[in-house]
Amino acid sequence: MRKGLSAVLLALLVLSGCAPTFEKQDQVVQEDQDSQSKKAIIPSYQISEEYYKTLLPYEPSATRGVVVNNLESRYDLNEFETGLLRMAKKTFSTKSYLFKEGQILSKETIDSWLQRKYTSAQLKERKLKDTDNVGLNPVEEKGQNEPIYLAHIIEHNYLIKKEDDKVQLGGVAIGLALNSVEYSQTSTGATSAEPISNETIKQQGAAIASEVLKRLREREELQGVPITIALFKQTSRDSIVPGSYFAFTNVKGKESTISNWEAVNESHFVFPSPEAKSAHSKDVNVFEEFATKVQTYFPTYTGTVGRAFYQDDKLKELRVEIPLTFKGKAETIGFTQYLSTFITKQFPADWNVEVLITASSNPEALILKKPNSKDPYVHVYE
Repeated sequence: MRKGLSAVLLALLVLSGCAPTFEKQDQVVQEDQDSQSKKAIIPSYQISEEYYKTLLPYEPSATRGVVVNNLESRYDLNEFETGLLRMAKKTFSTKSYLFKEGQILSKETIDSWLQRKYTSAQLKERKLKDTDNVGLNPVEEKGQNEPIYLAHIIEHNYLIKKEDDKVQLGGVAIGLALNSVEYSQTSTGATSAEPISNETIKQQGAAIASEVLKRLREREELQGVPITIALFKQTSRDSIVPGSYFAFTNVKGKESTISNWEAVNESHFVFPSPEAKSAHSKDVNVFEEFATKVQTYFPTYTGTVGRAFYQDDKLKELRVEIPLTFKGKAETIGFTQYLSTFITKQFPADWNVEVLITASSNPEALILKKPNSKDPYVHVYE
């Protein structure tokens, strides 16, 4: 259920311009890669300047869904995409740019780039041409055990509106998901896991990014277009928190090389956990006090779990899930009202908190506390 809700939040993030107002919308003309013009609509409504507007009708990327098969942890799926939106906003303002799913890199292109590089002998054995030898992961010859570093590539496009009511590509963001663990089969058939050092991940990520940029610049449609490339370190298969972006670079339209990388300080923690207690003990104490009050009202609940997102070591968002055993609507409403009365007082004013109440894995109620708001938003599902 959490995965489903996160997918909904991603949709709201990039589709926020699609509803609910359809009056006085701008009609524009956009050109695709084949210079074919087609009409599109820019919705007039925008939730806030935090979100991008999108063109209607919405045009999904040909690579949609590929990410599901390439990332190790289900928690990485949404973070890889939504995190790239955060990286892009550092360069492409939501005031000036429209969001569009990637339309330049095809599924076949990304699949081929995710392969290993081949030796001449391996090309001959696989009956491949030199032009097919485009894998971005290192060569692996017999007797070697070279890790797969690049797990996935995601592309976002950012459009700008011109004075002649036309829109054109104004920027591209590329996310590179990098493995943090090397998995291999032992002689007994078991799977072994060997961590990849942060230094190696950084070095490999930077090298892969340089090659990706070179290939992008070879495309006619990307001549003179600014490109943001961000590096994402994904978690292990058994992780209960998502990975995070750790670096990004902005390459101006006339540049074809990467001159510098900017560090990104983002992290995720489960509340409560030893890792969270060690890094952010005061925040965990606040959460535990909240969990105690929940237990006071409903002693047989199965546990309160929080997922915290930090930027520059400051808590930006806390998502709390409270799984309960009852299903009575009256009891759900009573419990939701109880939580709503003290949630704004329990958590610091500047915290952004989402509390989801579930029963049998189904959502029963949602409470949202926005930073510095006096009253929470409350919704009870029918």
